[in-house]
Amino acid sequence: MHGVFFDLTIIICLAAILAIIFRMLKQPAILAYILTGIILGPLGLYAIENHESLTSLSEIGITLLLFMLGLELKLGELRSVGKVALITGVGQIVFTSVIGFGLAILLGIEPVAALYLCIALTFSSTIVIVKLLSDKKDLSSLYGKISVGFLLVQDFFAIIALILLSSLSNGGGEMPGLLEIVLILLKAAALFLLTVFLSNIFFPRLVHVLAHSQEVLFLVSLALAFGLSAFASSDFIGFSIEIGGFLAGLALANSIESTQIVARIRSLRDFFIVIFFVLLGMNLVFTDAVAVLPVAILLSLFVLLGNPFIVMVLLGLLGYRKRTSFLAGLTVAQISEFSLIVIFLGNRIGHVPDSVVSTVTLVGIITFTLSTYAIMNGDRLYTLLQVALGVFEKSKPSERTLGNAGEMKNHIIVVGAHRVGRTLINALGNHKDRLVVADFNPDLTSQLDADGYTVVFGDIADPSIQEAARISYASVVLSTMPDFEDNIILTRSVKNQNPKAKVIITAQYEEDVADLYRAGADYVARPYELAGKSLARLLKKDDPSVFDPLRERDLRKYQLQIST
Repeated sequence: MHGVFFDLTIIICLAAILAIIFRMLKQPAILAYILTGIILGPLGLYAIENHESLTSLSEIGITLLLFMLGLELKLGELRSVGKVALITGVGQIVFTSVIGFGLAILLGIEPVAALYLCIALTFSSTIVIVKLLSDKKDLSSLYGKISVGFLLVQDFFAIIALILLSSLSNGGGEMPGLLEIVLILLKAAALFLLTVFLSNIFFPRLVHVLAHSQEVLFLVSLALAFGLSAFASSDFIGFSIEIGGFLAGLALANSIESTQIVARIRSLRDFFIVIFFVLLGMNLVFTDAVAVLPVAILLSLFVLLGNPFIVMVLLGLLGYRKRTSFLAGLTVAQISEFSLIVIFLGNRIGHVPDSVVSTVTLVGIITFTLSTYAIMNGDRLYTLLQVALGVFEKSKPSERTLGNAGEMKNHIIVVGAHRVGRTLINALGNHKDRLVVADFNPDLTSQLDADGYTVVFGDIADPSIQEAARISYASVVLSTMPDFEDNIILTRSVKNQNPKAKVIITAQYEEDVADLYRAGADYVARPYELAGKSLARLLKKDDPSVFDPLRERDLRKYQLQIST
């Protein structure tokens, strides 16, 4: 018998070897981790004995993944997509479950098992999608925010479904009543409102005080993530650790130190989330796989094509452009780890036969694999299909420009109006007549429109938004947005349509700089480096009083009265 350390060593070493091979083959790392689990579990290359301990470690990865998602989303940004996320999430659940149930009946599956199967086909993996969007650096994009929004809606309904199904396995077979369901909704509302209150009043001040010690800040951030996750998943609340981790991140998102917290936690998250994906592969079941393969392929096609179709129709009806609808649709082209839990639960209480368990397992492998490729190559797929996708876009989409660049030429386009972007826009206020601002945050764009700026609302990676901003006629295109993939697309588009235009991009990470230059950027700015150089120039003047007028300017700006 060996300990958890030995089991963990085997997992990490095998996952590292496969990750290197997959990287050489330019394949997503997630697939390497799931394959590690399949090799160790279903294929039986090595017998893992400390499964319970490893499960606990994987839950740490889930908590940190959703904690970082909450840190990077911000409450204001969540509000901007809340309505569409709720409508799309509920609509997709209803249509997928109804169609999935009918399809299961047509395939000869018994009604009770068909009910479990349609539930399993309905929900997509928030954890997988957040990891993929994070790897693509697309979490801050419009479609990324919408996707995360309706996936969280799915998670909420998944919790309710799991509670209902779990009640059947507790011996009595009685479904919980309306009062219990109402209580769940009230708990959810109370927990969310408490998070909103603390994120505005208490946590920003606490974090600011703790920021003087990075070690203490890191430890307290982890304590909040784990504590709220444990509280949310307790018997008293009854939610999942995912919801708790997300709310913990949301609580700290308004603090100015949130970026520093993200930077310190990222590596820790990446380590523990590897264990989650390995265990996901280990839990797959392959009984009678050959016999159920045709049914599994048919159901996989429904998930891969049907779910995105439903989301694209819903977003199209809500007025979103075809690119946003398509990329968001790709994020529901797989089942989730919750799907496996539901099927295993049904099998344990005798409602689901082994053949359906094997079917869902194969559907999971097929959809996890193919949807990963689809999401990571979403922009290429969109380029190939954009003409056909026109049927999903209204003639006058509401994801529209608040104004457009009209007949402007030799203008300056600023992409991104948050923090760095807003500072830049304010500095260029005297050139308002030749400035075009592009952003997909409705609150920011509405404010800028009211201030008299020419504003284009939408995702700049969308060709129609680029046309509205008239990148073909701009003299300078300057992007302050953090999304690496969109910056690459924007740079290439500008250089293809308008080679003479100067393209200036801000890079969030050092490793992105070379790729942006290769894409054609004329200059890649790193905000922290620029800030350091600016301070160095002031210090070189060897006159401490040079900071006095800068200080007075800030005191006037923030209406502060501080005695010296």
